[in-house]
Amino acid sequence: MKKLLAVLMALVMVLSFAACGQDDEPSVYWLNFKPESDEALKEIAAMYTAETGIPVEIVTAASGTYSETLTAEMDKADAPTIFVVSPNGVPTWGDYCLDLTGTPIANELATDAYNVYDGDKLVSIGYCYECYGIIVNNALLNKAGHDVSEITNFETLKAVVEDITANSETLGFDAFTSAGMDGSSSWRFTGHLINLEYVHEYRDDPEAWGNGAYGPAELTGAYMDNFKALYDLMVENSTTDRKELANGGFDAAAEFANGEAAFYVNGNWEYQGLLDKGMNADDLYMIPYYSGIEGEEKAGLNCGTENYWAINGKASQADIDATMDFLVWLVTDAEASEKAVTTFGVMPYKSAAESTNRFLAQANAYLADGCYNFAWVTNYQPNVDAYRETAVNALNAYNADPSDANWATVVTAFIDGWAVQYAAANG
Repeated sequence: MKKLLAVLMALVMVLSFAACGQDDEPSVYWLNFKPESDEALKEIAAMYTAETGIPVEIVTAASGTYSETLTAEMDKADAPTIFVVSPNGVPTWGDYCLDLTGTPIANELATDAYNVYDGDKLVSIGYCYECYGIIVNNALLNKAGHDVSEITNFETLKAVVEDITANSETLGFDAFTSAGMDGSSSWRFTGHLINLEYVHEYRDDPEAWGNGAYGPAELTGAYMDNFKALYDLMVENSTTDRKELANGGFDAAAEFANGEAAFYVNGNWEYQGLLDKGMNADDLYMIPYYSGIEGEEKAGLNCGTENYWAINGKASQADIDATMDFLVWLVTDAEASEKAVTTFGVMPYKSAAESTNRFLAQANAYLADGCYNFAWVTNYQPNVDAYRETAVNALNAYNADPSDANWATVVTAFIDGWAVQYAAANG
């Protein structure tokens, strides 16, 4: 009996040690921010596991639910080892982030333009950057007797747009695609187009935006007339009556690809889809948000990111090391980085595969020509969902009745609403 008990005790100890060893096996868990990249990232994860034996789990949050999903996942024992922390997420998640200063993955960066700091701590690093602006079908411009090279500021943009509108019945197309105000489209205006206000306020007073994670407590609204000029040009010269925009349900990408409009407000992520719909790459251009601001002839595209890698500093050292190794492999391995670039568009790392996205090449050409970048200052929007919802409601009222009184409500939503939501988010 004693011998049997001894054997059983030894077996229990062996199993216990095995269990402990199993818990110590390194793994990687990436809580992905980009739903459109889910399939590609799972293929990349499988490649790495096949090569190294290290398990890599990809979990993708549903669109618009990343913050809630991250909060829930971070409460679990097996929390993400890779997660997204953008500038406005630093107050909440900064303490969870490993300081990436001098780490192997940070050393692979080709630029520090997309890094996020909390004081001296490098909390997250951009893993891709994107660009947005006004996409142009130059073949349609040529048909209307114009060329994209004519457009260098708001005055020239307005002239081309209004000429197309004046002859739209003969031409068979309109100037702009629809600017629907439902959730699938409104972000192009309440998140992207409004960036022209933020960027120029930032350029006027960088110190007001200089505390990194928070942005300013208040906006000046100095460029809302410029926002209005460009917004009105878009919705008054489009495929859809502005009074119908609140209904939503429009497919601006299809309108553009089908040749129904010459201009389409969106970003580089639309490039491959437009080619898949049969468009000719040589006809596609992207131009800046020209809105009548002095010196805008030297404006570039809106280039930036909301996609940042943070490593969970509260994970086990084994998981931290495994995660670091995986990220370095991802940006240096030829096959892996090519697959990543295909889904992300471009990656700011020295050894990553080059992008074939024409819009990103045009963004780089603007910068090479000495144009200033429209940084993604929109990332600082406080309480983003509530902030944009108020702006959508105001724009819907303005579209239904474009009066001065309703425009004042739009200004209130974007400018006063920033202060309200900033106070709610930061106390």
